Amino acid sequence: MANSEEIRKAIGAHGMWKQRLRQAIDTAKCDFTVERVRPDNQCDFGKWLHALPTADKTTAQWKTVQALHANFHREAAHVLELALNKQKPEAEKAIAANSPFAKVSLELTSNMMKWKDSLA
Repeated sequence: MANSEEIRKAIGAHGMWKQRLRQAIDTAKCDFTVERVRPDNQCDFGKWLHALPTADKTTAQWKTVQALHANFHREAAHVLELALNKQKPEAEKAIAANSPFAKVSLELTSNMMKWKDSLA
């Protein structure tokens, strides 16, 4: 069953990714690999999200959040790949305010908050 506490934790955890990516851009190093970041079912939230019962997976909230979450991971992996390949200007652009990463991050957070609030 969908749980507002899991969603709250995920909002914070995904918010930390901008900081992690910024550090990777600055240092060209990261504790995570691109291959580990790209799949949306390897982080704690992704494991929880994909393990929810089928009834939860048929809801509009789940479908929206799952799609945004998968896109978030693709974009984060793209930024990380640029950073680890020492393509700093490209990575900076890929994380900038109007970048696909920034847009999907904002949309994911907004939709997770709506989902969490609907469970309260």
